[in-house]
Amino acid sequence: MVTPLTENDPTAQGERRARQRTGKNGRLALGPLPELVGYNLRKAQVALFQNFQSAVAPHDITPGQFGVLIMIKENEGLSQSDLGSAVGIDRSTMVAVIDRLESRGLVVRAPSPNDRRSYALRLSPEGQRLMEELIPRVKAHDQSMVKDLSKEEQAQLIDFLRRMSKAG
Repeated sequence: MVTPLTENDPTAQGERRARQRTGKNGRLALGPLPELVGYNLRKAQVALFQNFQSAVAPHDITPGQFGVLIMIKENEGLSQSDLGSAVGIDRSTMVAVIDRLESRGLVVRAPSPNDRRSYALRLSPEGQRLMEELIPRVKAHDQSMVKDLSKEEQAQLIDFLRRMSKAG
């Protein structure tokens, strides 16, 4: 015999909570999240990172590592501390990132000619080759992510994001 669900029945309470969590269309209710900039930025970031991973998959490079490699490529001889400041990474994290890139043979640490306490960073020949391959892939990935935006909208988006990063 099947007994009806009552107010105090844990199963009934669980079903009520599940109904409260879902919207009218059966999906999770999001409340004010869709109107929040941070929520939408995070969703966009997740999509960007997933697409980035697909674009560079054979090379096992994260977006952060790519940014570090670009900075080293464009600023040969840069110190780890200056690099960390430029990309917003604390000293201990920066050391770990450079250790990983160095162990993969992509970055070379050399004694700094200006400061005996620091290292000057440069790409290894392998790092140079990798960047020659990755830069076009990353540019193509970036364009694929904004393909539905006009050039003007793309420029506006970049401007908005830059202004937001300065406000923080």
